[in-house]
Amino acid sequence: MITVYGEGRGFRVVWLLEEMGLPYRLRDVDLLAGVENDPEFLAINPAGFIPALKDGDMVMVESIAIMEYLMARHGPTPLAPAPGDPAFPAYQQFLHLGEAGLAGSMYFVSGARNIAPEGQRDNWSARQALDVFTTRLTIVTRQLERTPFVAGEAFTAADISVGYALEMARKNVGFRFGETELAYMERFRAREGYQRALEACHATRGWWFG
Repeated sequence: MITVYGEGRGFRVVWLLEEMGLPYRLRDVDLLAGVENDPEFLAINPAGFIPALKDGDMVMVESIAIMEYLMARHGPTPLAPAPGDPAFPAYQQFLHLGEAGLAGSMYFVSGARNIAPEGQRDNWSARQALDVFTTRLTIVTRQLERTPFVAGEAFTAADISVGYALEMARKNVGFRFGETELAYMERFRAREGYQRALEACHATRGWWFG
């Protein structure tokens, strides 16, 4: 049985599993309560961050790496275009941009805006991270002005990567998207896999849409 530890970026993993139709168990990890109080999880990931994945005896962390593992190990799947597919370069680019350029940057903006002391909520680093998010988003927008999904005509795992980052920016910092991005978000939200993932991820659903 595949076990996913934690929501947050674990939502990407659950969404992918739902799209692939793979059985799994979602195991909650309460970061606010402190992972030091969760020895079972620390045995899986002693660094104490989420998500983590256990598949048989195999353990992995990092959401994009987990997604690539699942598609390679339990595929093939149309969610991952083959290297010879014309969509492959865009797929690879946006699969990683969704974390490296978008969610990774927004993580620091969100921390500053929601957790930092009042006088540090608009610090230089938070502004720099927001600038990184905003500039990288222009690449996404330009692509979506040409095609309905980031790798082209078909939905792929790259949309799961990017889609999570956009939802995070919308809710965590109130980022204001344009018509192109909003239409894209409506397209991926309409997918049954996304809806099932939200049903499974109670904390994510409550935070994003509660």
